[in-house]
Amino acid sequence: MERITAIGEILFDIYPETKNLGGAPLNFLYHVHKLTGQGNIISRVGNDILGDKVIEFLKSGGMSTNFIQVDHLHPTGVANVKLNKNKVPTFRIDENRAYDFIEITDKVNQLINKKTSCLYFGSLAQRNKVTRDTIQSLFGKKVKYFCDLNIRQKFYTKETISKSLLNADALKINLDELKLINKLLFGDRFTFEKAANKVIEKFEIELLAVTQGKDGSTLFTKNETDEHKTTLSDIVDTLGAGDAFAAVFCIGYLRKWGLSKINKLANDFASEICKIRGAIPKTDKVYSKIKLKMND
Repeated sequence: MERITAIGEILFDIYPETKNLGGAPLNFLYHVHKLTGQGNIISRVGNDILGDKVIEFLKSGGMSTNFIQVDHLHPTGVANVKLNKNKVPTFRIDENRAYDFIEITDKVNQLINKKTSCLYFGSLAQRNKVTRDTIQSLFGKKVKYFCDLNIRQKFYTKETISKSLLNADALKINLDELKLINKLLFGDRFTFEKAANKVIEKFEIELLAVTQGKDGSTLFTKNETDEHKTTLSDIVDTLGAGDAFAAVFCIGYLRKWGLSKINKLANDFASEICKIRGAIPKTDKVYSKIKLKMND
């Protein structure tokens, strides 16, 4: 049984008319929990109304709050969201928020050492030294590492990207992130397959997903490639689609599914999330559908 832990940001996506709870690690872990009944998240929220809402949400979803730290100096994270004409979001993410100050504790170490088989992490929560040091202190344990890079704004460095990839066993990036890795770390003229294979080889990645939005995704291992084109309809917004893809991708990787099954189901689930506002479904209907396919 996979025991997946996520570490990183919990924040609210602020639309002009609503606030939706999100943050890639939370979206990812929420889906994992709904699909497997397992999973823990390590994060930090402010001692404020939004922080209270996070705790309330996790409890109401049957998820543990044991690893949610409460910060009395910094507020809960927020990201201001704008959708373009294709319903694709852009973000303005506020700095010096509670999730920038996640501390390493005995409880956190115990969770990773005794109750985790795969640790999920990304780059945004590593923008600040405190959380970056905490995340990187958890590298090198006897677990699998799944990195969903999730580059946002200016919140990355060459060193953070390089260290993240060096410690990842499975990696999910989008086409723009692949181009950025190619430019920063390889300095080559970009060609899609060459850059992807170089990532696999240089960083010893077991399974790589490169997503391309409405154009689907390509999965790579050292010896195999699988392409999946997806058909999107009834799009409300695409926020959280990548996190939905990541959840099924990670489960499939840990369960050793074939590439084509991982790719198809991850895309199917991401497409369903595009049909709702925000990243987290209000009902479990979408999960029932994907669980049936997962067990085929």
